[in-house]
Amino acid sequence: MPQFQELPCGGQVLDIDAALKDGILGCGPEPGDGDGGGKQQQQPVELRKMMDELDAAGDAPGPGGGGDEAVPAVFICPISLEPMVDPATLCTGQTYERSNIARWLALGHRTCPTTMQELWDDALTPNATLRQLIAAWFSRRYARFKKRAADFHGRAADLVHALRGTTAVPRRSPLKGKARVAALQELRALAAAHQSVTKAVAEAGGVALLTSLLGPFTSHSVGSEAVAILVCGVPLDADAKAALMQPAKVSLVVDMLNEGAVDTKINCVRLFRILMDEKAFRPETVASLSLLVGAMRLVRDKRHQDGVAAGLELLNSICAVHRPARSMIVSIGAVQQLVELLPELATECVEPALDVLDALAAVPEGRMALKDCPRTIPNAVRLLMRVSEACTRRALSMLWVVCRIVPEESAPAALEVGLAAKLLLVIQSGCGPELKQQASELLKLCTMNCTSTAFLAKCKLTKTIQ
Repeated sequence: MPQFQELPCGGQVLDIDAALKDGILGCGPEPGDGDGGGKQQQQPVELRKMMDELDAAGDAPGPGGGGDEAVPAVFICPISLEPMVDPATLCTGQTYERSNIARWLALGHRTCPTTMQELWDDALTPNATLRQLIAAWFSRRYARFKKRAADFHGRAADLVHALRGTTAVPRRSPLKGKARVAALQELRALAAAHQSVTKAVAEAGGVALLTSLLGPFTSHSVGSEAVAILVCGVPLDADAKAALMQPAKVSLVVDMLNEGAVDTKINCVRLFRILMDEKAFRPETVASLSLLVGAMRLVRDKRHQDGVAAGLELLNSICAVHRPARSMIVSIGAVQQLVELLPELATECVEPALDVLDALAAVPEGRMALKDCPRTIPNAVRLLMRVSEACTRRALSMLWVVCRIVPEESAPAALEVGLAAKLLLVIQSGCGPELKQQASELLKLCTMNCTSTAFLAKCKLTKTIQ
């Protein structure tokens, strides 16, 4: 028997009996289900809530979702391409999510969105049978998800207890050596794959355990796994954060930031960001040349964009919370390195890099470093009107700093690389008035300090156009 029946008008309607018989909807009993899913058909959880919970857990209810099987195509609304909750059928035999097809008709359309046939009747018929099939399919999937989640939680708790040496009677010693690393790796995999596992880790005393593993006598292999689990979303209370800010633990994390693999470095940076959000955070915790050098190394490694973004975020945060650290960042050569990296950075990293440079320009050492870097002017000019208005504002600030320090040298160099034309674009663009005013003042500063006849002619033309 065909799974679809053709209608005289050319449409198709789902043959429910054939679909159930052939098992294409996944509603037949599975081994071990006992009553064939009878209890699940009671639908203890409302359909939309089930879909939302599956989606939030990464078991996305949709084509290509993260679950163990794809949602049957007949459950998908042709308009939104999402599973239907309230399927309704048109006279053509095509079924849609009621809200979607109602919106289509409300816009004045009198055709079927799928077949484009004219509608001789715009009434919507509830497809109760299909809705029951969708509810049954998602109920089964939801039950399997809950069962897997329970198993994951139990396994995570067992791993924490094994690492602590509190497994069962008789009491065992905590895992050591390779066994401890293997247990931590499994725990990290569970926490990364299932967000809800982090709560089970915390309830089993995992936070105190992981915090205790970060110490002067901890190997980097153990420490890196502990940090990776902590940044997976394990809830950290104020006491845990205070413990992590102890000098010995900070020192270990800094060492891993400088010597670990890329993933470990990124996790160390993220842990520092988590600690910096704590009200009791002490700024001197990040006043470490080793930490700053490690962050800059991560930024310079252009092969890993996640690392570049994480390093820039940490540097921005440090500049914001600890002004003395800005001079330290300048002292490790960060200004020149960031300026030279600007043309090679991914678009999403350009603005954070400019934010760091803008913060460093607030201290005298930073301004002098900008002036002394030969790529400051050409790279800043190149960014004008290229990425975003915020990037244009930061680039103008850099140019303003340099041109103010040595106008007689910087102005001709800036005009040489096309600054006048770029400033004219800014002035004539839809940017904010403050940005336009800044561009006008910079153009005036350059023209006052440029003696080249050719450039003066260009600047006079610019003024005429204005």
